[in-house]
Amino acid sequence: MKIHFFLRYSTRIGQHLQIISNFSSSSSETGNTISMNYLNEEFWHATVVVDGSANREIRYQYQLVAEDGKIVTEWGNDKVISLHDLKADELQVVDTWNYAGEFENAFYTAPFQQTLLEKHDHKKIKSPKHFTHIFKVKAPLLNKHEVICIVGSIPALGEWDEIKPLQMHTEGNWWTITLDLPKEGFPLHYKYGVYDTREKTMIRFEDGENRSLFGDALEKKITLVHDGFVHLPNNTWKGTGVAIPVFSLRSKNSFGVGEFTDLHLLVDWASATGMKMLQLLPINDTTATRSWLDSYPYAAISAFALHPLFVNLEEVAGKKDASILKPFRKKQKELNELPEVDYEEVMKFKIAVLTELYESQKESWAEDKDYLAFFEHNKHWLVPYAAFCFLRDKHDTADFSQWKQHNTYDASAIEKFVSPKQKHYNQIGFHYFIQYHLHLQLKSATAYAHKHGIIVKGDIPIGIYRHSCDAWMSPELYNMDQQAGAPPDDFAIKGQNWGFPTYNWQKMQENGFTWWKQRFSQMSEYFDAFRIDHILGFFRIWSIPFDAVEGIMGHFVPAIPVDVKEFGERQIWFNHYRYTKPFITEKILGERFGESATFVKEEFLEDRGFGQFDFKPPFDTQRKIEQWFLAREDKDHLQGLKQGLLDLHTNVILFEEAGSEGKRFHFRFAMEQTSSFQDLEWNTKEQLKALYVDYFYRRQDDFWEQEAMNKLPALKASTNMLICGEDLGMVPACVPDVMKHLGILSLEIQRMPKNPEHEFFHPNDAPYLSVVTPSTHDMSTIRGWWEEDREKTQRFFNNDLGQWGEAPAFCEAWINKAIVIQHLYSPAMWAVFQLQDLMGVDADLRRSDPSAERINIPSNPKHYWRYRMHMTLEELLKEKDFNHSLKEYIKAGGRA
Repeated sequence: MKIHFFLRYSTRIGQHLQIISNFSSSSSETGNTISMNYLNEEFWHATVVVDGSANREIRYQYQLVAEDGKIVTEWGNDKVISLHDLKADELQVVDTWNYAGEFENAFYTAPFQQTLLEKHDHKKIKSPKHFTHIFKVKAPLLNKHEVICIVGSIPALGEWDEIKPLQMHTEGNWWTITLDLPKEGFPLHYKYGVYDTREKTMIRFEDGENRSLFGDALEKKITLVHDGFVHLPNNTWKGTGVAIPVFSLRSKNSFGVGEFTDLHLLVDWASATGMKMLQLLPINDTTATRSWLDSYPYAAISAFALHPLFVNLEEVAGKKDASILKPFRKKQKELNELPEVDYEEVMKFKIAVLTELYESQKESWAEDKDYLAFFEHNKHWLVPYAAFCFLRDKHDTADFSQWKQHNTYDASAIEKFVSPKQKHYNQIGFHYFIQYHLHLQLKSATAYAHKHGIIVKGDIPIGIYRHSCDAWMSPELYNMDQQAGAPPDDFAIKGQNWGFPTYNWQKMQENGFTWWKQRFSQMSEYFDAFRIDHILGFFRIWSIPFDAVEGIMGHFVPAIPVDVKEFGERQIWFNHYRYTKPFITEKILGERFGESATFVKEEFLEDRGFGQFDFKPPFDTQRKIEQWFLAREDKDHLQGLKQGLLDLHTNVILFEEAGSEGKRFHFRFAMEQTSSFQDLEWNTKEQLKALYVDYFYRRQDDFWEQEAMNKLPALKASTNMLICGEDLGMVPACVPDVMKHLGILSLEIQRMPKNPEHEFFHPNDAPYLSVVTPSTHDMSTIRGWWEEDREKTQRFFNNDLGQWGEAPAFCEAWINKAIVIQHLYSPAMWAVFQLQDLMGVDADLRRSDPSAERINIPSNPKHYWRYRMHMTLEELLKEKDFNHSLKEYIKAGGRA
């Protein structure tokens, strides 16, 4: 069969289009890639000849090849031609490019198709025996009794008859109809519309000009028209969600911490209030030190394993082993009544109970068919994870470089190590046992959510823990000599150092992003949507050398550096030592250390002459400074001295790029605030400032856009989950365009406007493909924020809430409610709220102390993540007046 492809697409000079497909053809130049030819200003064209018997079903996509060779693939994989249904010699395909940023594409992701949207059960309309045309179009947001119809300018299309338009039916993602059109009717003009099958009336035509089709209706020739989306207004779907970590949930039956089984109660509450989404923090195993430090949910020892913290012991025990739990009931009650999570105690007792349950059940469990299927499906991560946990416990550290055996991962050796024949297999199986039950409980919770029309959104951390199973298995995928973090901002003036190794994107790309695709696949077992933590890391990451401690010692990677020649071109006096080494003078030491300045000089510094000093070799990095203080018994009394020395290390202007031999440099962030910079003469400072602005705000943008487009399209195409990006911080100008182009939802936060000219962001200004929220887990709640800066809240009170007079000193319930309602009325697809912010609208229901509601403080790298609800979910469900009012607020905001 001969197939003619016509694609509506307007290109620039130097661009061209091609088709990628699953069929083989004599027209293919490279594998299954077919070049197209420019036809006119409206169409590109290609003709292929295929063997209908060998190619029963053809799947294809279009690609745009830019002037620089960069390839952009249209979104979706649902353009399908079933040749066995077509009795013709020629097929003419008239196509529309599917731009990934079209908002309608979001409604073909898993959460909408499987849970949120109404199902259409319209019967397929019988096709005529002889037909010339097939029309296909998409319209995801129709009510149950609505169908797409087509009307047009010729009798075969009803001559614009609104009383009895031609109804279409659904096939996959498409509304379709097969027609026999006479050749006398061309060119024809037509439109799609929405028809109510219950009322038997035309609801509306699509917006815009009439569509046109030029061509013919010749014998043994069929035309397939893919018309993209019906042009309908975007005012039909908005949802609301609640955000809370699993560990923060509280129920009568949990064990001092929220558990996967508690999600059932959260679903009941969300359903009662009209919400459609549960948003969770990462739930992966973080057990590295067996201390409260493991409460940090973004430092997982496995990107795949679930955290034993969240297992419900009664579910594991069942009726058969319920007696095993009896001795622990008193401890359970004691832990459950605590105002916050006691991470160490909860973990100690849960592992103790799980050990007993495993010993009781291991024989029958190991033969269970469902478990065996789970093991087979997950063994690519489950086996190494179990071995890692055993070796961690044996050597009393997750730092695999310190292990006496298997410190370098070898797959064949580990396969033997975990063999059932080994003496230690019982301990290996214990981790399989826990993971299987966690899997069952989380699957049950998400299935329960789906049954109630609610989706679950997960969270993918941007980094991996340095001493994790992932790093142990594939260290080549990570830059282990670097640390990921964030530059300074209002929330962390020294920047953030997360301690994670950065990604070796080149290696990841070489194997087709296998690790990421496996990660997405495993997440899709439980989640419908996910938040990419710090999506800016896909453009560039803030990379800190391992010998540094504070985030301010980093720079963006990748980044186009400043070449040494640029200083000369700008007539900047260049002194390598002066710009790249800590600038330490008598004056600086006196101002920073006062009476301790002499001790600092004698203990840590050496005199360079001319009133300047260098660090002695044992203290010439921040890491060495930190280690010296850690060894001191009186370290608690020396924090001011320690911070002063760390500050001296940050008093530089440039960081030399490793391996550049003094030729390439990166500016220290906030260079102007350093005394090193302030001590320079005026002209040098002005020229350095101009180069600094060019480095951070001009030269990088196109480069970072290309970096993101090398990663994100392939990763997004590997999953059908709805993707939301956390695009906060120092956002490059290219980020909004890339996210919009890929249809990735942005995050819009009222107190973190992306427009530097505005002090606050108004939810009314949110784009549709976004998530609006008044606060996140990394911030204070609405009530907590209100008390932080009196002058700022006063301006917010007058300018953004539109209130007269003096703002209340505390966030009264009506203020909290007004802010929540602002977000509910936003045009954004999703309005998501921390549970604390929702409860804050009720003066009687909310917690008395707003500072006790905060989940995380980003400026503190050793923050204890232990927030819990102050009431149980069972009690919250009984708050009928509050729940009814919240449901009415959501409904009034036009949210599903």
